[in-house]
Amino acid sequence: MSHIDDLLTEFAPQGVRHTSLSEVAGYSFTRVDASELDKTSFVGVDNLVANKGGRVDASYLPNTVRLAAYEVGDILLGNIRPYLKKVWHATSVGGCSGDVLAIRINADARDELDSKFLYYVLSSDRFFTYNMQHAKGAKMPRGDKAAILKYRIPVPPLEVQREIVRILDQFTELEAELEAELEARKRQYAHYRNELLAIGNEAPQVFLGDIATIGTGSHDTKDALPDGEFVFYARGREQLRLDSFDFDERAIITAGDGVGVGKVFHFAEGKYALHQRAYRIVPHDSVDARFIYHYLVADFARYLAQTSVQSSVTSLRRPMFLKYPIALPSLAEQHRIASALDEFDALVNDMSVGLPAEIAARRKQYEYYRDKLLTFEEATP
Repeated sequence: MSHIDDLLTEFAPQGVRHTSLSEVAGYSFTRVDASELDKTSFVGVDNLVANKGGRVDASYLPNTVRLAAYEVGDILLGNIRPYLKKVWHATSVGGCSGDVLAIRINADARDELDSKFLYYVLSSDRFFTYNMQHAKGAKMPRGDKAAILKYRIPVPPLEVQREIVRILDQFTELEAELEAELEARKRQYAHYRNELLAIGNEAPQVFLGDIATIGTGSHDTKDALPDGEFVFYARGREQLRLDSFDFDERAIITAGDGVGVGKVFHFAEGKYALHQRAYRIVPHDSVDARFIYHYLVADFARYLAQTSVQSSVTSLRRPMFLKYPIALPSLAEQHRIASALDEFDALVNDMSVGLPAEIAARRKQYEYYRDKLLTFEEATP
């Protein structure tokens, strides 16, 4: 911070200029044909990654002909709740859906505003709060495009911007290193899990439908509320919130369609709400629910690959669950395996211990310094 202060004293002794976003940037004015896009270049809210400043490959391609094009250096914002916190500093070119805004620095402002600095400004909690306050719509609020352009941003000297970007990049790089280590631990855990669950012909085969109740929810993603009282399981890894609940039980949750099919599973305990295209699997009392959870996580994707006539499964139906075969050892053996896997699972997924806790702490530290570094005394007119 002292170096930043020195730079401010040298280059902005009278304070930092603040201006509306519209004075230095605007929305993408170029268009791209959907036929020119693929899963690596199309960006929708589903494949923007919250709090990571990145994106993953799209599961669905656009169904409109012309889309807003984005360029390297553009800042892409999720523009529909609950995705308003998703932000990406584009490192490639492509097109984005109407639920994503592509913000581009004006040509005449590029000598005074660093695009990565603007990315950090627009990924701050301050901007998110402002965006939420001005969002329009009751059921599925969207960011107000006009209000976003009125948002006042600091424009310190480029020397200050670049130093702030350097510092914040170091935080994100450290977090990325920790996440890479965590991914390695997860692969190790997955190998151990597969070894433990390699039961083969040693146990009788049963169908999932014989040992569990299977059904879906009734809600849509648009029902989500940012501060809802109860967990709302949709179709992805991200848990949403809702002010009402559908079930009060121990259940395994998985996506019925989308990118999470056969890959994303949650274990619900207590009261929760459920998406209309997500499935709840409630094991009977005669089996260990955690054993069934670990078994599905390890094996269900393989089952889908073998039973589907398509190269990839895009949606699931209830009969696919009912006829899923499980090698079921004795209840005592189920408890033993589940207990061992729960210990490993906690090491890679429990946010209160180990690497997950360290990553969470680093993120809080990053958010604190980001907001502090982006706060400047405004220059008087």
